[in-house]
Amino acid sequence: MRLVLLGPPGAGKGTQAERISREFGIPKISTGDILREAARNGSELGLKAKGYMDKGDLVPDDVILGLIEERISSDDAANGFLFDGFPRTIAQAEGLDRMLSSRGVTLDVVISLDVTEENVIERLSRRYVCSECGRVFNLVTKAPARKGLCDACGGKLIQREDDRRETVAERLRVYNEQTDPLRGFYRQRSILAAVDGNGTLEEVYGRIRREITRGISP
Repeated sequence: MRLVLLGPPGAGKGTQAERISREFGIPKISTGDILREAARNGSELGLKAKGYMDKGDLVPDDVILGLIEERISSDDAANGFLFDGFPRTIAQAEGLDRMLSSRGVTLDVVISLDVTEENVIERLSRRYVCSECGRVFNLVTKAPARKGLCDACGGKLIQREDDRRETVAERLRVYNEQTDPLRGFYRQRSILAAVDGNGTLEEVYGRIRREITRGISP
């Protein structure tokens, strides 16, 4: 099972991806996680990516795709994987298509979480991230057991600069310009499933699960 989960910032992709990963037994793969791990392990591609990140530059698509290929070659991805927030652009999607084609496989389903702009702003303004392990919390829908501390590692929870209300509008503009066109890209391939991302975590997950099951049924 090979899946992609798309959606604007604050759509709840990370939380839903974790649940999909647990239920279907496939690894959740995000570019953020890959870049952090690559920078730590000191591989050739990892060092190259770290060089860009240290300068505050965007990591080029060829480096991202190289890291993605390394990741899906791991044993735990033998039976499939879930991309969380990747690809981000048409160029990355085309590169992913070529990569998977060379392996003789294709994506099964691309889930697009549709969330209202008002909901995105509300969610992001209440989102906090662990400064140590990167785990995400929301003060309303996924509050930590101990105020200000990560449930997983005990690290301090912080609010990222780009989650502040004044920067959310720009993030949404960039998403609509660069990433939203992927919906049309995958719709043309008849593998896009648009899911209403508004509602409780359970309601949204139920919708996602139905689309996944429909997409992988023989």
